[in-house]
Amino acid sequence: MSVSRGSNTTLDLQPLLADSDDNREQEEKSGGSGGVTLLNGSGSKELGHREREDSALFIKKIGSALFYGISSFMITVVNKTVLTSYHFPSFLFLSLGQLTASIVVLGMGKRLKLVSFPPLQRNTFAKIFPLPLIFLGNMMFGLGGTKTLSLPMFAALRRFSILMTMLLELKILGLRPSTAVQVSVYAMIGGALLAASDDLSFNMRGYIYVMITNALTASNGVYVKKKLDTSEIGKYGLMYYNSLFMFLPALALNYATGDLEQALNFGQWDDSVFVLQFLLSCVMGFILSYSTILCTQFNSALTTTIVGCLKNICVTYLGMFIGGDYVFSWLNCIGINISVLASLLYTYVTFRRKRAPDKQTHLPSTRGENV
Repeated sequence: MSVSRGSNTTLDLQPLLADSDDNREQEEKSGGSGGVTLLNGSGSKELGHREREDSALFIKKIGSALFYGISSFMITVVNKTVLTSYHFPSFLFLSLGQLTASIVVLGMGKRLKLVSFPPLQRNTFAKIFPLPLIFLGNMMFGLGGTKTLSLPMFAALRRFSILMTMLLELKILGLRPSTAVQVSVYAMIGGALLAASDDLSFNMRGYIYVMITNALTASNGVYVKKKLDTSEIGKYGLMYYNSLFMFLPALALNYATGDLEQALNFGQWDDSVFVLQFLLSCVMGFILSYSTILCTQFNSALTTTIVGCLKNICVTYLGMFIGGDYVFSWLNCIGINISVLASLLYTYVTFRRKRAPDKQTHLPSTRGENV
C-alpha cells in the first residue's frame, strides 16, 4: 500500500502495517500481558507435577527397602526357630515348602486376577535362566547356614554378599559405587573377618554354606535387575517360574538325600505351634522373594543386598538370645559391632545420595547408571 504526494514522492506503508499485524497476532496468541502469567502458571504446574513424581518415587524406594528389611528379618528369626529351637532335621524340606507356597500363592493370585504374568511357553526357562538355579541354591544354602551357625555370626558373614554384589554390578551392569560406599563396605568386611577370627562356635560347613549363599545372593540381585529391565515376564512371573522350574529338582534332592523321609517322620508334627511356625516360614519365603524383587526394581541390587544386611543388626543382637548357640568373646563381639556400624554408615551414604546424587565416574566401556 502506498500514498502519493504529488507526482514525485511515494510513501510505502506496507512494512509498517505488516509489523503491526504481526504484533497483534502475537498478542492474541499470548493473551496480551496475561500470556506471561499463563506460561508461568503452566511451567509451575509442570514443575510441581515433576516434584510430586520424584517424591512418589522416593517413597517407593524407601517403602520397598523397609518392606524387604522387615520380611528378611522375620523369615530369618522364624527359620532359626524351626531349624534350631525345634531341631527340625531338614533345611532342604523347608526350602521345598517355601517353593510350594510360592507356586500356590501366585497360582491362586493369577486365577483370582490379583496378579498377572505371561503363560508358560517353550522359551520361558531360557528367558529367565540362570535365575531358577540361583534362586534354589540361594534358598537351600541360606537355610543350611541358618541351621549350622549362630545368628550373630551368620549375620556378620552375610556382609560378604555386599562386596560380591558390588563387584558383580561393576562387571555385569557397569555400575561403579562412590568412594564413601566402598569405604563402608570394606569396613563391614573387616568387622566380619575380625569376628570370624575368634568365633568359638566355629562350624566349617556353616561357613561354606554362607559363602555360597553370599555369591548366589549377589548373582540373584544383579540378574533380577537385568531380567526386570529386559524381559516382559515381570516380577510375578520371575517368582512363579523360578519356583515352578525348581520344584521337581528340589523334590528329587530331598528324596535322594533322605531328607524327605526324615522330615515326614519328624516327631512334632502334632505340635500346633511348630506347625504354625513351619507354615509361616513357607509363606514368608514367598513374601521375601516378592520384597526382594520389589526392592531391586525400585533401587539397585547393591541397595537390596545392604538392606538385607541392615536387618541383621536386629538379628545380630536378638540372635544372642535366640537359638542358644552363640558363644560370647570380646574380639568376636567387637568385630560384629564394627560390621554393624559400617552398615549404618552405608545406609546414610546411600539414601543421602538418592536425594542429592554424588558425582561418580562411568566406566568408559559400559552404559550402566552409577550406583
